[in-house]
Amino acid sequence: MSVELIHALEQLEKEKGVDKDILIEAIEAALISAYKRNFGSTQEVRISFDKGTGDVRVFSQKKVVEDPDDAMSEISLEQARRISADMEIDDIAEIEVTPRKFGRIAAQTAKQVVVQRIREAERDIIFDTFASREDDIVTGVVNRYEKRNVILDVGKAEAILPEKEQSRNEDYHYNDRVKTYITEVRKTPKGPQIIVSRTHPGLVKRLFELEVPEIGDGTVEIRSISREAGSRTKIAVFSRDDNVDPVGACVGQKGTRVQAIVDELRGEKIDIIKWSNNPVEFLSSSLSPAKVVRVDLAEDEKIAEITVPDFQLSLAIGKEGQNARLAAKLTGWKIDIRSESQLREEIERQLLNYDRDYEYADDDEDEDEDDLDDDAGDFDDDEDDIDADDFDDVADEADDADLADVADVTDDADLGEESGYDVAEAYVDDSDAAEIGT
Repeated sequence: MSVELIHALEQLEKEKGVDKDILIEAIEAALISAYKRNFGSTQEVRISFDKGTGDVRVFSQKKVVEDPDDAMSEISLEQARRISADMEIDDIAEIEVTPRKFGRIAAQTAKQVVVQRIREAERDIIFDTFASREDDIVTGVVNRYEKRNVILDVGKAEAILPEKEQSRNEDYHYNDRVKTYITEVRKTPKGPQIIVSRTHPGLVKRLFELEVPEIGDGTVEIRSISREAGSRTKIAVFSRDDNVDPVGACVGQKGTRVQAIVDELRGEKIDIIKWSNNPVEFLSSSLSPAKVVRVDLAEDEKIAEITVPDFQLSLAIGKEGQNARLAAKLTGWKIDIRSESQLREEIERQLLNYDRDYEYADDDEDEDEDDLDDDAGDFDDDEDDIDADDFDDVADEADDADLADVADVTDDADLGEESGYDVAEAYVDDSDAAEIGT
């Protein structure tokens, strides 16, 4: 080898970005293997590569001992001191063993090593470059299809757009320029593998950052994104400056900014919503373009019951529930949507159930009062029966007593019927007088 090799290595360092010293170390390691393979040597050798002239020399390394047993790895002290007078026991002596035809072998080996190292270095550079760009946008040119995967040329590397990461309303043709979102960079034996996507929500976010300067400088912040690629995207934005309208900044004058993003996404609809830390306001805005009448929250369960006008119920729900689904993803709340008439029916049902419960409660109270009255009536009847019997017995006793008294009077007087009548009348009069006096 010669000085030309050194110049070639320096040129490769400039063009490929591979350090010359790394290439020289790789060449030295390869030459050691080449020497052992071609000359059948098992001894330890060292390759000396002159960085100035490009000359290569091979040195056999042997241990200095008193009585060498293995001539391939050991040398006597006497022989070692012929090489260098400073040699001592256990030192390592180096003896040059460069073959005459080693130059050709060295050149061929160096070529192979340099090519391999350059390839590996380029792979490492590509990997490092794209690994640092994960979650970023890269523009590629459609190169070919492989098993429904689109292969994109992204400069020094190729990126794979898998079928599941392709938007359903897009077709990709040869030489089309496509902006994609880098989701993952892998190291493989064949080199770095770059996986990109056209369906990731991050693609929309990066497109807005490129198109809207206020987002790029941090004045406007994207707080949340929900997307169904190829159909609709909802994006919630917030402004750190009270004088800047976040929605207006993203829309742009006459909608030019958002229209550029819609064109890049090939007609995908985009709803731009103002973010708010008030859940009611945020939830109301998230169902745009539908108008919200009322929002009822169950904060512990993060469930929102949202009422909309009857004629906007289908608009709020969206085709196959898309609008409500995207709003739920955007806000992080579970959303139940109902119309005003459904709300009225529910309120009427609750009131009707309340009235029924109230009537049932009144009926129960009436039954309790009737039972009490019945018990009281039974108690009075018993007392009446007892009192009546007592009164009858007393009256009978009184009658018997009066009759007995009258009989005694008439017997004692021994009078006739007329006299007896007068006496009886007199008795009655006395009795009346006695009662009056009493």
